[in-house]
Amino acid sequence: MGVQLNAVSILLVEDNPNDVEITRRALEKGRVMNELIVARDGQEALDILFAAANGEARRPGLILLDLNLPKVDGREVLAKVKADPKLKRIPVVVLTVSTREEDIVRTYDLGVNTFISKPVGFEEFIKVVMTIKEYWLLIATLPPVE
Repeated sequence: MGVQLNAVSILLVEDNPNDVEITRRALEKGRVMNELIVARDGQEALDILFAAANGEARRPGLILLDLNLPKVDGREVLAKVKADPKLKRIPVVVLTVSTREEDIVRTYDLGVNTFISKPVGFEEFIKVVMTIKEYWLLIATLPPVE
């Protein structure tokens, strides 16, 4: 039976429906029962996050962020999250197909907590999700959700 770890919700910011489904399946296979909130573009992610910052919605405890998003780019989402006093402590894990050094450096400069390049195969992706689960939801102490 799965457990809800650290009682935090996870915001997945991903525009590719296949990647959303693969992530959902990988979390299920890894028995991660935390609430998964999905934003299909950067603007939707910002709407969710700033509603939470204003007390109008539950604040996620972890953000899984793709970089190449419609409407608002993932880099801009990251910059706005890390610039906001009510959101900046939410850990952000960039989960993207990019392996470009400039993306890695820029996201760390913007305050990302972890940069992970998505593996191609489902089994490898499950391993990545399990690593995220073990580190961010079991080992790390996350800031309180306000």
